Amino acid sequence: MNELHFAPGACSFVPHVALELVKTATGQDFTPRLVKLHKGEHQTPEYLALNPDGQVPLLVVDGRPLTQVVAICDWLDRCHPDAGILPSEPWARAQAMSAMAWMNSTVHPTFTHVFMPHKFAEGELSHAELRRFNAASYRGYLERIQSMIEKGSPWLFGERVGAVDAYALTLLRWGGMAKIDPASLPAYKAWVERLAETPAVAAALERERLPLHTYKPD
Repeated sequence: MNELHFAPGACSFVPHVALELVKTATGQDFTPRLVKLHKGEHQTPEYLALNPDGQVPLLVVDGRPLTQVVAICDWLDRCHPDAGILPSEPWARAQAMSAMAWMNSTVHPTFTHVFMPHKFAEGELSHAELRRFNAASYRGYLERIQSMIEKGSPWLFGERVGAVDAYALTLLRWGGMAKIDPASLPAYKAWVERLAETPAVAAALERERLPLHTYKPD
C-alpha cells in the first residue's frame, strides 16, 4: 500500500487529492502519514533517510521513496490512468504537466519568498522587501490562474477534477497568508469553493482539517 507523508496545507495536498482520486476510481486505499513540521518531524534521521531534502510530500511505495509533487502525480497517473489525475489525451496531458510544473517551479517558490523570507536574506528590512515584492508577483500569478479557470470547462483540463486543480486550490489558500483577499479574485474564489465540494478534494480537506480560505484582514 502507498504511504503519503504530508503536512496540512502544504503542497502535499496535491498528491493527497490524487490518491483520493485513485481510491475513488479503483478502490485502492493508501496510508496517510502526518508530518508535523512545527515539531521538526521532517528533519529526523529516519525521515531524512527517505527524503534528504526534508520536505513533503513523500510517497513510499513498497519501501521505495518518491519525492516532488510533479513526479508523484505523474507516477500515480501512469499507474492509474482511469483516476483522471492528468488528462489521457497526449497533448492535453502535456499541457496539464506544463501548468503543474509552472505552479511548482514558479508560483510556489514566489510564495516561499513571502512566507519564509529568512531563507533568502538576513535582516528584517530585507525580509519586509522580499515579502512586499514577492506578494505583488504572487498576486499576478493568481490572476493568471484565474484567467485559466475562466477558460476551463468545468475544471482546468476538462470534465474531471485532477492534480492541477488541487494545486490551484492550494495556491489560492496560500494567497490569504500573503494578505491577498480571495474576494478580489471572484471567479477563482467561486471555482475553489465548488472544487472543495467534490469528493476527493473534500476528503483531503477533511483529513488535513483545512479551512478553505486563510485571509484575515488587518
